[in-house]
Amino acid sequence: MTRDGTDARGPTPLALGHRRDLTADCGKCVGLCCVALAFARSADFPVDKPAGEPCRHLDPADRCSIHTDLRPRGYRGCTVFDCFGAGQQTTQLTFGGRSWRDDPQDRAAMFAAFPVMRRLHELLWYCEQAVTLARIAPARPDPEPWVRLVARVHAATRLSADGLRALDVDAEYAAARPLLLQASDLARVGLSRAAVRHRGRPVGPGDDLAGARLPGADLTGACLRGALLIGADLRGARLHACDVLGVDWRDADLSGADLRTAIYLTRTQVDSARGDASTRLPEGFHRPAHWSVEPAAGWPSVPGVAPVRAGTRKPGRRPRRRE
Repeated sequence: MTRDGTDARGPTPLALGHRRDLTADCGKCVGLCCVALAFARSADFPVDKPAGEPCRHLDPADRCSIHTDLRPRGYRGCTVFDCFGAGQQTTQLTFGGRSWRDDPQDRAAMFAAFPVMRRLHELLWYCEQAVTLARIAPARPDPEPWVRLVARVHAATRLSADGLRALDVDAEYAAARPLLLQASDLARVGLSRAAVRHRGRPVGPGDDLAGARLPGADLTGACLRGALLIGADLRGARLHACDVLGVDWRDADLSGADLRTAIYLTRTQVDSARGDASTRLPEGFHRPAHWSVEPAAGWPSVPGVAPVRAGTRKPGRRPRRRE
């Protein structure tokens, strides 16, 4: 592998950790995101819904009756929420396939367990990517600390409903954070290009870059951790080995951008942004249905990437809710 993340077969997936159980399988869930979580009337939702109350559009079979019209109907928040597979884990493992509809006691316990499981699965997503980053880092550190971290978080996902309710999930995140950051730092050694600047200063972690114009920026090896990129122009940007942990790029324009090896990228981040047929995504990511099916003017199409028919989504997927 070369240091630009390519080999004879193409780009090396630096940050992928796409285990099947970290991908939502709504057919094995009982609509937990549509019931357990609350949402407030806003640009993302047209109405208020308290936690524990089923969405008005959830049918008796735990399917969304307006699934194909979520964005036109004002439910944009449903299309960007990702449970990281916590729905089927809570339903099938923690509760043995039972539904919240079956027993009032299970109902309360499931609604308490699901948000905790969701956060654990998101943490596991990051931790598994950290193992990959440690293993490909130039310094070749012993990956054992990261392997133990994954085992610890995975064990937490196997807890009982009472165990999940008692778990301090914030403490789990705090314990994992140093190793997540270390893995990213080790993997990005020697990759940084000349610093990209905005308003006269280099961009970096935690920056407020809302609305920033950064078309064509080479962010190879950069750290944008926690940056605010709402509505930013990142058309044609290159984000090879760029740390995007916690980056908020709602409505950012990623047309023609290369995200194939972005570090700690999530599907929620991709779904919340705008893109087109020439945006390059990591293996295992699906182009959001609201993205343009044609390359934006001025940005070439990517060889081998076929346009995606508008409105198509992965079969069996239900709308998602914010916690």
